[in-house]
Amino acid sequence: MDKKFYRKDRVSELIRKNLAEILLRNIEVEGALITLTEVDVNKDLDRAISKISVIPSEKSERVLEVLEKSRGYLQGMLNDKLNIRPMPKIVFKIDKGVERAAAVEKRLLENN
Repeated sequence: MDKKFYRKDRVSELIRKNLAEILLRNIEVEGALITLTEVDVNKDLDRAISKISVIPSEKSERVLEVLEKSRGYLQGMLNDKLNIRPMPKIVFKIDKGVERAAAVEKRLLENN
């Protein structure tokens, strides 16, 4: 296995685990449940695409706004916690996979 890709996976998992904990303790949007579903670090290790799931989905844009405003703070917390140099820049995206799965399940239940 190519060491570079192995490192990419390890860095992704480290960031996912620590960022999820930081979000749980420090970010709150009234009426929204925020879950970090996946972190994918690109091969250059300079960006960490962090996918989040929001329930209810109507709050997604508001949660994304709060996360974008808090990005510097969150990045600093990660820098303090993890000894990764250079630390990939966090980029937040809404993960629509959970929402799509729930919609499919609802349709299946309606058809029975």
